[in-house]
Amino acid sequence: MSALAVAAAAWAGSAAVDPDDSWYRRLGKPAWQPPDWVFGAVWTPLYTGIAWAGGRAWNAAPPGRRAALAASLAANLTLNAGWNWLFFQARSAAAGLAGTLALDLGNADLIRRTAHADGAAAAALVPYAAWCGFATALNASLVRRNRTG
Repeated sequence: MSALAVAAAAWAGSAAVDPDDSWYRRLGKPAWQPPDWVFGAVWTPLYTGIAWAGGRAWNAAPPGRRAALAASLAANLTLNAGWNWLFFQARSAAAGLAGTLALDLGNADLIRRTAHADGAAAAALVPYAAWCGFATALNASLVRRNRTG
């Protein structure tokens, strides 16, 4: 079930992305921003890890904690996909920054809940949280570099 949820989030998020969009191309970007192809290459193993961790934690969680764990994963995946819509479709680095900050909080909640069920599953989510933290720093840089007014 978690693999299907992760695949749906990946699809929903990718539907909003057009890296060739003129708005995105015009943004001033920091020298430390990876090339566009890196994002796709990184997200594939991250999504695989999220799906694995979600399934493992679900199986390990006591039945009374499964609903909260599933809700945390669902909220996290919604925030994950939503960032693309806030940033690319709304063409707003500021909205994207708000979205990625919310995602960072969602990652902390998901890791905490997952750790209560299975330590290995929680550890598997750490690279995802780290990448999202990097994305937050990158998004914040884009906001600073592209302020108008």
